[in-house]
Amino acid sequence: MQSHELLKDVLQQISAKQISAEMGLSLSLIYKWAEPAAEGSGAANPLDRIEQLLKLTGDRRIAQWVCERAGGFFIFNPKGNPQAVNLIPATNTIVQEFADMLAVIAAAATDNTITRQEAKDIRGRWEELKSVTEGFVRCCEAGNFGPVHQHLASRAAGA
Repeated sequence: MQSHELLKDVLQQISAKQISAEMGLSLSLIYKWAEPAAEGSGAANPLDRIEQLLKLTGDRRIAQWVCERAGGFFIFNPKGNPQAVNLIPATNTIVQEFADMLAVIAAAATDNTITRQEAKDIRGRWEELKSVTEGFVRCCEAGNFGPVHQHLASRAAGA
């Protein structure tokens, strides 16, 4: 779905006048957001600008910030690899990722308190686990487990 199509759908649910008034923008601009910018009549909408900002910076924290504001979280979807790989090692990889997260939690909780740094470490492992798990599920759907093995190899090389 294109951004202007999404915004057109959104304008079916909430009045463009309300958005215009709340954001302090012209009503015509709000309507232009719901038109294709390529046809000349549309305007670069906030969704297109976020996409452009992501491409320019390569910083996924922007996506994470938007997701947090919506009450969720961002999970990066790894790119697929055309070669198929055995399911058992891929399954072991995802189980190991989960065990690694539990180890971080257990180590942090040994003194019955969690410091800010420990919370940050737990969050980091949790975000990594979510990303790897999403990658695993996508590999299951595609029948291709190469990306799971590539991730494990890159983690081992960086450790």
